[in-house]
Amino acid sequence: MQTDLSGRRQGVNFRPDEDPLARVWAPYASKLSLEVEGKTAFPLQNKEVGFWEAACPGLEEGDRYMFRINNKNRFPDPASLSQPDGVHGFSECIDLQKIRKTGDPQWRGIPLQELIIYELHVGTFTPEGTFMGAAEKLDYLADLGVNAVEIMPVAAFPGARNWGYDGVCPYAVQQSYGGPMEFSRLITACHQKGIAVILDVVYNHLGPEGNYLNAFGPYFTEKYQTPWGKAVNFDDAWCDGVRNYFLENALMWLRDFHVDGLRLDAVHAIRDMSPRHFLRELSDCVAAFNDQTGGRHFLIGECDLNDTRYITSPSKDGYGLDAQWCDEWHHALHALLTGERQGYYSDFGGVEHLCKSFNHAWVYNGIFSSHRKKFFGTPTIGQPGKCFVVFTQNHDQVGNRMKGDRLAAMLDHGSRKLAAGAMFVSPFIPMLFMGEETAEDSPFLFFINYGDHHLLNQTRKGREREFRDFIQDADPPDPAAEETFEASKLKWNWDGSPAQQQMLSFYKELISLRKQEPLLKPGDRSATRAEEAAAGKAILLRREGEAETLVAIMNFADEGIVVPIDGLSAENTNLLLYSAHEKWGGPVDNDLPPFVSDGDKLSVKAAEKSIVIFKVT
Repeated sequence: MQTDLSGRRQGVNFRPDEDPLARVWAPYASKLSLEVEGKTAFPLQNKEVGFWEAACPGLEEGDRYMFRINNKNRFPDPASLSQPDGVHGFSECIDLQKIRKTGDPQWRGIPLQELIIYELHVGTFTPEGTFMGAAEKLDYLADLGVNAVEIMPVAAFPGARNWGYDGVCPYAVQQSYGGPMEFSRLITACHQKGIAVILDVVYNHLGPEGNYLNAFGPYFTEKYQTPWGKAVNFDDAWCDGVRNYFLENALMWLRDFHVDGLRLDAVHAIRDMSPRHFLRELSDCVAAFNDQTGGRHFLIGECDLNDTRYITSPSKDGYGLDAQWCDEWHHALHALLTGERQGYYSDFGGVEHLCKSFNHAWVYNGIFSSHRKKFFGTPTIGQPGKCFVVFTQNHDQVGNRMKGDRLAAMLDHGSRKLAAGAMFVSPFIPMLFMGEETAEDSPFLFFINYGDHHLLNQTRKGREREFRDFIQDADPPDPAAEETFEASKLKWNWDGSPAQQQMLSFYKELISLRKQEPLLKPGDRSATRAEEAAAGKAILLRREGEAETLVAIMNFADEGIVVPIDGLSAENTNLLLYSAHEKWGGPVDNDLPPFVSDGDKLSVKAAEKSIVIFKVT
């Protein structure tokens, strides 16, 4: 007899006109009870395939509870929505239906290809470090022009400060940020400002401290190892309960909290040899939910394999994710601008690498990688631009540097504008990392707040070993120190800095241009072509339309260049933006166009480290 596990959300479920229902998956338990602080206990009944259930008359919102297993130890609810006293304490009863009702009924979402994403970490985005603090900055984000925020993980983690990838309660919302109701209010406030919400979720591992899932059942397997230890059990014995746990978690964020999309952390570490991969099942569930609701919910994966299977339609035997991060576009740009060549940057550094990424998203699309010492990647033929998210910075690429230094600390003003311009003329979905639009000079460091001192010391030593391989006598900031966390907060103090104000104004102009120009929307990549120019010093990028062509000249040299282009004339050329103009802090008079005449023909003259964007009709 086949049993359908869909719809079996664990935890405490409040139901209209019925007693609350407690449900937990614990296939190894012989006895199980829900114990309410200051009240009675409710014994659960063993149903089928490892699920235990019980109606709990008298259970109320705000009650604190734990599950006791086999009349011995008791643990927080694996599907707790709130851990007010931390991940080791009692779970709190929350009525998910009330959270669902906080949504904006007028909100209809934003099409994937129109997204302009802003990645932020709640704890360091504002001085308050809370959801309500972030809500106070929504007018700023709306004025900037972004229409989506990607929020780093909010699942409950040990302590009060963490990147979020050490979460151990996937259903609970971190209390130091404000808890579940304030997170819901932030999402509603975003929607009222026309801003979609993408939530970063982690389904490939859980953190080490406060991870009690294995007390309930085989959530992890020894079949595979990941960088974080045992893999989540997606295909071993009893895996169906585990798959259900994470599928229901994803649907909760979309259905009840009204999140628009999920960014899936390190999907290459989701190990599953089942006939129907977990990611395929997840994308099927989201597609079915969209069909039922008319929604535009989407899934974006982070993947280190350059494998189009993750973004290929299930009808073509793919996993069906809507898009994925394109790290190689970042690597190509970063290595070219900074000159860094250590680690994975050793595979990049030339104009030709960034050209190829503009054309194919991945640089290593089946060719030999010297860094990996093997042929790597797959071709991206047929994959539209909206399937790739690109960025000049993100939490990983900044925060995993020893000093957490941003591009503002490594590049001059012109190079920073050039990087931003390159991102916005790409045929892909652009993503900003909080603060880059003002050339924020605060670092974004790695920080934790474990209560386990042995784990703290292990983490400190691990960071020292990691950076010693790159930097002799490395002395990374202490990840456990509160000062490390405080140093990572945005300063919001650019009023007295003309260069930062110019950068902010420049980003606004780029975002506005991206929205206004149809040729800058992600689409069929066959209409985009990048090639080397000026003897390998620059990139000439064309984005073809039916009646006009958008052209960008990106000069990566430390000197000005002249690029001849066939067919240019004063009559058919319309300048859209020149980053070297004085209004953006450049050396060129605002009234001086970047074109030089040779009889009746025009060439493009680009100052050092600049970008020129224009249309040809």
